[in-house]
Amino acid sequence: MNIDAEHQSNVTILTPAVRRLDASVAGAFKTAISEQIGDAPRALIIDFSKVDFIDSSGLGTLVSLLKMMNGKGEMTLCALNPGIRNMFTLTRMDRIFRICSDRATALAQQP
Repeated sequence: MNIDAEHQSNVTILTPAVRRLDASVAGAFKTAISEQIGDAPRALIIDFSKVDFIDSSGLGTLVSLLKMMNGKGEMTLCALNPGIRNMFTLTRMDRIFRICSDRATALAQQP
């Protein structure tokens, strides 16, 4: 899976280069992000600006990754399109994840 990675001081910004985060790519997505978590970033931002769709498999993968971050830093999601944002709201996952409207806002909220 192709994920663009950018490092700024103690923040790693990952941008998945896929249109759909669904069951067909969830495993590869989890592996790619897990490798970044393994490098112990203090803060991880996942930029969804290139993602148009996420299904329950993708959402489950994000929950799993959030659990991996426990004690290693904070995970923030940003640039969710209205459909993806609505899914987070309907499933109440917007209460679990820190979600920002864009990358600049996500960076500004990092310690």
